[in-house]
Amino acid sequence: MTNFEIIETLAVLSERDRAGFQKELNVISWGGRKPKYDIRGWSDDHEKMTKGIILSEEEFIKIAQAGLESIGGK
Repeated sequence: MTNFEIIETLAVLSERDRAGFQKELNVISWGGRKPKYDIRGWSDDHEKMTKGIILSEEEFIKIAQAGLESIGGK
């Protein structure tokens, strides 16, 4: 099993699906390394997870800026 620590939950992005997973944006330290931004589905107890995406701070900022520009451009 992968060693991880959820440092902070920043947002719940979706309600639980039929399999019981809730998509969250968290700051997570994987294997004791520097915390990164993480988007994936989690079970209630955070014991089970779906595949997800892990982003550095720089990648997260670029995505956030692109999203804000996209919304502002409409």
